[in-house]
Amino acid sequence: MKNVIILLFIFYSFISFSYSLELDNLNVISLEDPITIKQDMGFQYEISSIESITKKNFFNINSIFRGFLGILSLLIIAFLFSRNKRNIDWKLVLKGLVIQLIFAVLILKVPIVSKSFEFVGKIFTKIISFTQDGTIFLFSSFDSGIIESPLVNFVVMILPTVIFFSAITSLFYYWRIIPKIVYGFAWFMKRTMGLSGPESVAAAGNIFLGQTESPLLVKPYLEKMTISEMLCLMSGGMATIAGGVLAAYIGYLGGDDVAQQIIFAKHLLAASVMSAPAAVVAAKILIPERENFETKLEVNNLHIGSNALEAISKGTTDGIKLAVNVGAMLLVFISLMSMANYILLKVGDWTAINSLIAENTHYNELSFNMILGYIGAPIAWLMGVCSEDMFLVGQLLGEKTVLNEFVAYVSLSEMQSSGAFLEKKSIIIATYILCGFANFASIGIQIGGIGALAPKRKSDLAKLGFFALLAGTLASLFTASIVGMLI
Repeated sequence: MKNVIILLFIFYSFISFSYSLELDNLNVISLEDPITIKQDMGFQYEISSIESITKKNFFNINSIFRGFLGILSLLIIAFLFSRNKRNIDWKLVLKGLVIQLIFAVLILKVPIVSKSFEFVGKIFTKIISFTQDGTIFLFSSFDSGIIESPLVNFVVMILPTVIFFSAITSLFYYWRIIPKIVYGFAWFMKRTMGLSGPESVAAAGNIFLGQTESPLLVKPYLEKMTISEMLCLMSGGMATIAGGVLAAYIGYLGGDDVAQQIIFAKHLLAASVMSAPAAVVAAKILIPERENFETKLEVNNLHIGSNALEAISKGTTDGIKLAVNVGAMLLVFISLMSMANYILLKVGDWTAINSLIAENTHYNELSFNMILGYIGAPIAWLMGVCSEDMFLVGQLLGEKTVLNEFVAYVSLSEMQSSGAFLEKKSIIIATYILCGFANFASIGIQIGGIGALAPKRKSDLAKLGFFALLAGTLASLFTASIVGMLI
């Protein structure tokens, strides 16, 4: 582990030096009537509007080279942390990356596939509009029919979508729609990547279900899973998101603009689909398979209810729990960030660090956001983010990993609305990077959730927690790197 840390330090220093050279050679963009946009995080740019920035052709040699550099860097990181470097199946790794690339090209460059994902995105946005009808009924003023709550932006308009989508997902599962789609994805991954039956089903299930619901699909096999299969199961849960929170992200990033909601729905759906094989790639590098495994492909039936109404009722109850949990986490973590920033601000005042930071960096003061931004900036640069935006995206990556993706998406929404990003490409890449449950809290969630289904495997789950977090993070970054090559 000591050698791994040393190698990572050298590698990180090299990347930092590379993008620092790029910063020194930036071309100055001349804009008329620049407006300085200052954010609470202390980061500032001088821009007039996002539309006034000169448009660039991002599908070029530089983007492709940067993407390959990012993928290579992620493979090196995964290799350094691998517990069995000699037995890595590089054919499986190559297949997984090729599948990701094919998915990305189809979704982003082939019109018929792109339109299909946009159509599904329209379905999501339409369902969100249905949710608003129920929301208005519950929270609007009796006299005016208008919602007058100051909490309308999140509690009243976003969290109800989590509840409604949970109910819809439960109903679709009862109608056997989701199990058939999961089986189709699982069959494809088993045939193309040579995975076991249970890990194929779990990997496919994570695209539609949460990290604690997907293991239910393979519950009979959990006690007998190999260590490599168990890591693959956990990594898939870290790398993807559930349908309920997906709807919340669409509403939050798209705001009231239906067209923007459709665009973000398309990218979020693409991210969840593409990250499934990416999670397998990362997991199989970290802990390659060395044991015999179950080849039978079978989707376990979840007990959703005896009829459609019971399924809706159960989904609604689960959605309420999830919505309350999301709201509580945001309240606590954003408050903790505020407290941390206040403490660091005072430390900066007492030590005169704030003045040094303001004079020599893009930030105004010592803050939690600044620290995360500088830690994550080299990684963001490798994903294809421009040097001007890499500190913002690096901060988002840090918030997602240390806190959770909910907090990070809130920050992304605020940055986007304030015009902080120089390139729209940075917003899209950030959307892919954040699309997953890979954070430290998820380690405990998986140990508790999966451990309840397979009590004898709790010690294995605890040992694999860090590897699952690393694999889930790498999966999202693999996806972002490939997307960065194509947009």
